[in-house]
Amino acid sequence: PLERYLGPCQVIRVEVARGARIRPEDLGGPVLAPRVLFHTRTFPDPEVFSEDFAALSPELVDTLAAQGVVLVGLDTPSVDLFADAALLSHQAIARHDLAVLEGVVLDGIEPGLYTLCALPLKLEGADASPVRAVLIDDL
Repeated sequence: PLERYLGPCQVIRVEVARGARIRPEDLGGPVLAPRVLFHTRTFPDPEVFSEDFAALSPELVDTLAAQGVVLVGLDTPSVDLFADAALLSHQAIARHDLAVLEGVVLDGIEPGLYTLCALPLKLEGADASPVRAVLIDDL
């Protein structure tokens, strides 16, 4: 549903080590929007692939879903750690039927509330799509 990809969004900057999972205690405050983007700064150059980027923890996904979040995204290539063959966070996201944005460029974006517009292409038989994500500062 397109509604998941358009609407109020919160950008949260988290301080996590490279190769770590973002946990609920890393939030640093309340979740204030139904769409959340995490700025980890652990994948600084999309032109140079590195395997030690941060990812989401399944516990964080559960916490976000319990708070009414419908979309979660981050500035790394995956919601799971590079070596996680079990795809624990992907499984948690699927259990809660959340939308996902991976590889979002958040350089120069301050933490806070925005309107997100990141509409996916309608691709038959696909489970993912490129988007052009735009954050609109409503202030």
